[in-house]
Amino acid sequence: MNLKQLSHLLGLSQTTISRALNGYPEVNEETRQRVLQAAKETGYRPNRAAQRLATGRSGSIGLVMPVAPGQYSDVHFGEFQVGLAEESLRHDFHFVITPANPHDEEQAIRWMVASGNVDGYYLAYLRENDPRIAMALSLNVPFIAHGRSIGVEADYPYLDVDNQAAFRDATRLLLDLGHKRFALLNGPEEFDFAIRRRRGVVEALAERGLRLHPENTRQTVMTDEHGYRGMAELLAGNEPPTAVLCASTVLALGAVRAIMQAGLTIGRDISLIAHDDELPLLKPENFTIPLTITRSSLRAAGIRVAQRLIAEIKGSEPQPRHELWQAELVVRASTGPAPKC
Repeated sequence: MNLKQLSHLLGLSQTTISRALNGYPEVNEETRQRVLQAAKETGYRPNRAAQRLATGRSGSIGLVMPVAPGQYSDVHFGEFQVGLAEESLRHDFHFVITPANPHDEEQAIRWMVASGNVDGYYLAYLRENDPRIAMALSLNVPFIAHGRSIGVEADYPYLDVDNQAAFRDATRLLLDLGHKRFALLNGPEEFDFAIRRRRGVVEALAERGLRLHPENTRQTVMTDEHGYRGMAELLAGNEPPTAVLCASTVLALGAVRAIMQAGLTIGRDISLIAHDDELPLLKPENFTIPLTITRSSLRAAGIRVAQRLIAEIKGSEPQPRHELWQAELVVRASTGPAPKC
C-alpha cells in the first residue's frame, strides 16, 4: 500500500493524508482518526525520505548517552528510555542515540542538532549550574529537561519530581517514630536530584534541632554493591544510625543485605525508606521486609517527556512549560519506632 493507493481508497488527497498522519492541527480529528485507522488496517507506513521533504521534519527525537571506560550502566536510565520509546512508537517517531564522553555532551548535542537528524531532544541527569541549559536555549530545536538544575535562573521546559519534598516527608515520618540518628545513601553528589534529596533530609532534621552528619552520608552511583558497602561502613561506626534513607531501591537492596548480615532486623533495630522508581524487576513490596518508599514512576516520566516533546515538534497543542510531580509516600514494614537505647 502506497500513499496514492491509500488516497484512492479513502477518497482524500495525498496532502490531506500526509498532514493527518503527521499531526497537523488543520486536519479535523474525525478525518485524522479515519486515516490512522486505514493506515493501520492496510499496513501503510509513510516513506521517511518523502515525509521529511514534505514536512521538514525527520520524525526522530534525540538523546545523548554518556559513556566512558569503567562507567556503570544504569537501570534507572534504561527504565526511563522504555517509557520514552513506548510513547515515541505510538507516534511513529524514531530515536537517534548519540554516545558521548560525559565531558563532551554539549558538543555532542550541537552535532546532533546540526545534522538535521532530530526534531527535538531531551536532557537527562541535570547537574548544579548545568551549562547544557544555556546551550539548549540557544539552539532553534525543541528540547525538554528531565529534571532541574539548581543555580540556573533561565526559564526552560522541564519535568521533574519534587525530590526535596519527598525526602523531607520521609524524614519527618522517621522523626515522628522517634529516630534521631540518621544516615543517607544517596546518588552522585553532582546530580540535581541527589542535591535536592539531601536538602530534604537536612531540612526536616533542622526542624527538630538535628543535623545530618557528613560521616553518615554516602554519595555514590546507585548500585547494589555501593548500597552494601555504604551500609556496612555505617553499621561499623561508633554510633550506627537507626534510620536510613536510600535514593534508590537498588541501593536499598545492598543496604538490606548488609543489615541482615549484621544480625539486625529491619523495622525493629533499624528503619529504612527508599525511593522507588517502579523498576519492574525490583519491587519494594517483594523484599523480605516490604519497604516503605517514596514512589514516582520513571517509565511514566519517559512517556510524559515524549508526549510533550512530540507535541512541541508537531505544534499540535499547547504544553505546560514546567511540571513538578509529587512522589507518593507508601508506608510498609521497613519503618518502625526507634529502638530504645
